[in-house]
Amino acid sequence: MIGQAAGFAVLASISPTALIVMAVFLGSANPRLTALAYVTGAFTMTVIMAIVVLYVLRSTGLNLSRQHDPRYGFRLGLGVLALAGAIYLGRFKRPKPESAQQRQGLIARLTAMPSARTAFAAGVLIFAPSATFIAAVQVPATAQAAVPVTALTLVIIILLTCMVVWLPLIAYLAAPDATTRLLKTINDAIRLHAKRLGLYALALCGAILIVNGALGVAGVI
Repeated sequence: MIGQAAGFAVLASISPTALIVMAVFLGSANPRLTALAYVTGAFTMTVIMAIVVLYVLRSTGLNLSRQHDPRYGFRLGLGVLALAGAIYLGRFKRPKPESAQQRQGLIARLTAMPSARTAFAAGVLIFAPSATFIAAVQVPATAQAAVPVTALTLVIIILLTCMVVWLPLIAYLAAPDATTRLLKTINDAIRLHAKRLGLYALALCGAILIVNGALGVAGVI
């Protein structure tokens, strides 16, 4: 159970946008406080949504043994939605080339003038639950596991989902200059292709969920 949940959580952690925003906050006037607020916002959203998703899935009875097919059908549906979303965004919502100063949207506004408050809000916004995060929480939510095992699995899911922000923060606290240079290099490499990489990640996650869900519905797993 833990291994499967961890795998989905690692997929949920793939976010070029989250990494770019962390690089921006670590380059701000008060990098430690701003980055910490960003990480706090990410954890706040992730913890709350993990509890909510767990409660909702348990309340619908998907944790019962007779609900094997509905459990995997739900995961299959998540995969279809994710893949369809990637196809739609890639085909009809192609990003227009523009500089960082010209970009519009809430995230751009939150990072324009970094502060603890805007960083916290950015963490909450960016870490809204994805299909793979919901699939990760579904694993312990629908398993017949003891409370300590369920709690441990949720902690692992939360830590892995947020590792794209807390790992850079820890690295920065240990080696500020080296981490700043590395993040700048990564940032420069992915900034122009961040949306495309995000679409690829969404499509990959959708395909994995579809395969996993279909195998479950077919009774293979």
